[in-house]
Amino acid sequence: MNYHWNWGIYWQLAPDGGENYGAFLLGGLGWTLATAIAAWVIALVLGTVVGTLRTLPQHWVNRVGGAYVEAFRNVPLLVQMFLWYFVLPELLPSAMGEAVKQMPPPWASYFPAVLCLGLYTSARVAEQVRAGIQSLSRGQTLACAALGLSVVQSYRHVILPLTARIILPPLTSEFVNIVKNSSVALAISLMELTARTRAMQEFTFLTFEAYSAATLLYLFINLASVRAMAWIERRARVAGMITGGRATHPV
Repeated sequence: MNYHWNWGIYWQLAPDGGENYGAFLLGGLGWTLATAIAAWVIALVLGTVVGTLRTLPQHWVNRVGGAYVEAFRNVPLLVQMFLWYFVLPELLPSAMGEAVKQMPPPWASYFPAVLCLGLYTSARVAEQVRAGIQSLSRGQTLACAALGLSVVQSYRHVILPLTARIILPPLTSEFVNIVKNSSVALAISLMELTARTRAMQEFTFLTFEAYSAATLLYLFINLASVRAMAWIERRARVAGMITGGRATHPV
């Protein structure tokens, strides 16, 4: 049996009559990007803080950072998504919990999805930051001490800027992952790209057309992200360090 592609479906009106299926999917892509970018900001900030704490000499601080990483990294993302959406409102004070439950869509799903993805990814970013800091030579720390810099000044002006350049490639992978992981938010009714693709397939029964479009949109966004980060890597690379895809040497 030959399958006849119906590419014109993207210009047909969706059931709500307000937009065609092409615009319907692009709207879902917008929510995917809004979720991924907001979660990435949380992940980058918290991941940097936790990863830095894991390199400090104080053992109790190191253990706290390690516990944070293990807690978020070893629980499945879908389980965490359900915890943020269903359990968190029950743990809040009653007035606050009711306010969260009564938030209009899509915000009632958007904020839990952002928090879940941000915290889950922050644990992974923390490990990248920790590994990047520990990959620096001890001479960097000794030089900071010789200049009279405090620990905070050393991390702020020397260690973290160098670490950021070293870990750009794995951070690129983490951003791509957070875009893909945002699809899990369909489980809590956030109408991002995957959820809208599924809705389109259920309305039209055109599975190939729906998921082909979603595949191309995800591929375009992630390839564009990789190319943009590769350009940043080339501009930010440090002579004598491996970054930007190849080793560089001082002139």
